[in-house]
Amino acid sequence: MDAEGLQKFFQPFATVTVRGMFGGRGIYAQGLMFALQAADKLYLKTDDVNAPRFAAAGSNPFIFPTPMGPKETSYWLMPASAHVDLSEFKIWCSLALEAARRAAAAKEAKGSAKSAKSRKNDAKDAKGAKPESRPKAAAAKRGAIRKSTAKKSTRSGKSRAR
Repeated sequence: MDAEGLQKFFQPFATVTVRGMFGGRGIYAQGLMFALQAADKLYLKTDDVNAPRFAAAGSNPFIFPTPMGPKETSYWLMPASAHVDLSEFKIWCSLALEAARRAAAAKEAKGSAKSAKSRKNDAKDAKGAKPESRPKAAAAKRGAIRKSTAKKSTRSGKSRAR
């Protein structure tokens, strides 16, 4: 299915955008990738919450080869019932979009925690830092060094810029 065909296919669920990636296509709703097309098969986003439901429906994960061996992804084959029953289709797509939301929220929380830790470490470093290691002092010192070394004489007596 091409990008336009995928947009039509998912239209009963949501307006989607399709982006090419790694020989397949990522399918996005509300800015979140919730589905993947690879080798003419459709896979939906899963996580620890909904993967057991996909497994119970007879689905299996998208696996791709790597130099280190096969890599299993969090995208599982869309169950057959979703292809023939519109209400099932909407349910499975909703489960995938919910998993994409949870993944985005977890990624955001992880990024926020890293940022907070980084800010805390920066503040701690600035408090205990020597004056010359503080950012403004260090920058001023670098500027003074650059100015003093901008012109150096060579053995021939000519000056050159560094």
